[in-house]
Amino acid sequence: MKLAVYILISIMLPGYKIGQAQTKKKMENNNPLLCDPENGICEVPANNGGSADSNNLRSEKKPVKIIYYTDPICSSCWGIEPQLRKLKQEYGKSIEIEYRMGGLLPDWSYNAGGISKPSDVAHHWDEVSVYYDMPIDGDVWLEDPLPSSYPPSIAFKAAQLQDNEKAILFLREIREMVFLKKKNITKWEHLESAASNVGLDIVQFKKAYEGEAKELFNKDLQLGRELGVRGFPTMFFTGAAGDTGIVYGSKPYSFYENALLKVRSGISKNEYDKSWYSLFSTYHSLTAKEFAELTGTARPESEKVLDELTTNGKLDKLVTKNGAIWILKNTSR
Repeated sequence: MKLAVYILISIMLPGYKIGQAQTKKKMENNNPLLCDPENGICEVPANNGGSADSNNLRSEKKPVKIIYYTDPICSSCWGIEPQLRKLKQEYGKSIEIEYRMGGLLPDWSYNAGGISKPSDVAHHWDEVSVYYDMPIDGDVWLEDPLPSSYPPSIAFKAAQLQDNEKAILFLREIREMVFLKKKNITKWEHLESAASNVGLDIVQFKKAYEGEAKELFNKDLQLGRELGVRGFPTMFFTGAAGDTGIVYGSKPYSFYENALLKVRSGISKNEYDKSWYSLFSTYHSLTAKEFAELTGTARPESEKVLDELTTNGKLDKLVTKNGAIWILKNTSR
């Protein structure tokens, strides 16, 4: 999709150096559902940044803290799952990733950029699926469209209150639901199912979803305004000494690695097991693009390997009209 005009985006945060300004293509009228695949960003209307407490940007546990602003229905965020998973494998011992929700779609009051109703998103999602080489079926916007991204964002905060690692699994679960299975993840039945699948206590989850999680989501939105977050994905990197960097939008893996090493040089890379079973034991589900990124296998070859494992009964394959995902058999997920 050819998107309109270019602007110069310069994010200057008080006390937070994030490098040189970058020229980026602006999405027409800042419609949040019209994600720009070329720049890899789902952008929201500009907000006025305040000032963030620099102490909140640093990790007390690991050399580098990454604040990751995302949204459950952000197609560009789904597009960086291969890079993010590789970053965790190679540098997981040195980084703490703090997931924050950005509130991509409050409601359907938008009427700009060629998208004024849910059905307008369907073709766009099909296009970005091809661009990112990640399976996305846009037909959810025709069959059971979402009124907002706020309910699944609040649900993620509810999961975080219970268990941070399970919350990350929960986010992956609801993304697979909406991008591949065409499920409206604003509905409680799907949120409950995802929570159950990753082992969350449903009673606690529901109580938090209806209560405290809403305030935590509002705090994420507030911090996002203070940091000047304008779209998703956005990652803020902060080293223990206060060195900082940012990666804005979906980028090749080297951008994330370089940002990490810039704020904390000398971090050693972990040599992880790249065998198919080890990777599927860690992640349970992988797309061909993810498998290629994690193993260093050429993209066409990665799909052949996964299909052979499916034929041999090791994996299940879920096929969508825009690609597939492979799931390890005999797991609870």
